[in-house]
Order: sequence, then structure tokens, then C-alpha cells
Amino acid sequence: MNGEKDVRKIIEAERKELLTRNPEERIIRFYETDKPYGCFSNFAKYPIVLKGKEWATTEHYFQAQKFAGTAHEEELRLARTPMEVARMGRERSRPLRQDWEACKDDVMREALLAKVEQHPVIKSILLSTGDCTLVEHTANDSYWGDGGNGEGGNMLGKLLMEIRNGLDE
Repeated sequence: MNGEKDVRKIIEAERKELLTRNPEERIIRFYETDKPYGCFSNFAKYPIVLKGKEWATTEHYFQAQKFAGTAHEEELRLARTPMEVARMGRERSRPLRQDWEACKDDVMREALLAKVEQHPVIKSILLSTGDCTLVEHTANDSYWGDGGNGEGGNMLGKLLMEIRNGLDE
């Protein structure tokens, strides 16, 4: 695909610039899907197959698992856009599964691993980041992202780095 070749060229140029920096400055910030490293976003349109079903994005899978085993899970799976499914998943009109806080990191890890394994271009881009720190840079989320000011938990970035460290090249 031409789009994948274009992405690889952009990423390679970014990577070369990153490698000239000091190790503590080797930080890759991502958020917007149309920017370099945007493929790491849960809103990036890379479908995954998990639980015998196709999910349009990792966001679809993640949000739907808040309601696993209920009709709401399928309702969220079929949402038209990642933004719509995110909104639906945050609404509290549906009963959230009781163990959600305990399992949400594992659910995200599962979704991210599926995306990396099922899309070789993402695996390649993830491996190309070497030992750089990956940061979901957004003021919209201080758990999965950096909170916009670097003080958030950055769990999405941490999980991606964990997956990267476990990959074979």
C-alpha cells in the first residue's frame, strides 16, 4: 500500500532525528492519528480480531469490554466511529462490569498486542522506536495519557513499551 510506504518514510525521518538526541530526550509523543506515530492511538483505524469478532479499532474493543458478556458489548462493537464508542463507553447509563478497574490494563494490553500482531506495519514502527520513551500526549486523559503536562500516568505509552520489549524483530 502506498499509504504504508509514506508512513514508513515519515517514521524513518523522525527516527533519524530522534537518534541524534540525548537518551533522556528520546521521547516520542503521539495522539493524533494523522501525525507520525498516530498508529499507536486507540482511534487509529486498524481493525483487530479478538473473541472471534472484528473490532474497528482498539478503542472499540477496549470500551466494549467494560460491558463484556452483555448486549451492550455488541452495541459498542458496532459503533460507527472511535469517538462515538469512547463516548458510549464513558456514559454510565449502562452497568459497568464490577471488575473493570482491576482488569482494564489487561484489556488494553490484549487490544494493543492484537493490533501489533495483526498489522505488521505497526509492529515495524513500534520496533523502530528502539529505546525511545512513548508518550500518549493529551490533556484529555491523565491515566492513559500524560495529562498534557507530562504528569499523567501514560499507561498507554507504558503498555506499548512493554509490548515492544517483548517483541522479536
